[in-house]
Amino acid sequence: QVQLVESGGGLVQAGGSLRLSCAASGRTFSGYVMGWFRQAPGKEREFVAAVSWGSGSTYYADSVKGRFTISGDNAKNMVYLQMSSLKPDDTAVYYCAVKVGYYSRNPDNYLYWGQGTQATVSS
Repeated sequence: QVQLVESGGGLVQAGGSLRLSCAASGRTFSGYVMGWFRQAPGKEREFVAAVSWGSGSTYYADSVKGRFTISGDNAKNMVYLQMSSLKPDDTAVYYCAVKVGYYSRNPDNYLYWGQGTQATVSS
């Protein structure tokens, strides 16, 4: 059974940084994609970033490009989202998710989800 556990959320001032972590367990992930999504109150779940576990290729939403960095530690089955230059609009619950194979930004294509971690950016 795949399990994903996010951590690292919290309260930060605009312009600050947070580093989110996702611990993945339950299987090997060499042929998978790990993604980060977020959902703010009243909004749809939004793609943030993804990394292909085997190749290391990364993908970003335009809204976070240049500010966020996704990375993975294959040996530890950890995925990270380094968030810098944070804005109040980044406030959301951030979810780690996994899908088989190739990259997708559609949350419907991701089968496994963590419970989320709250990131709040104050003005």
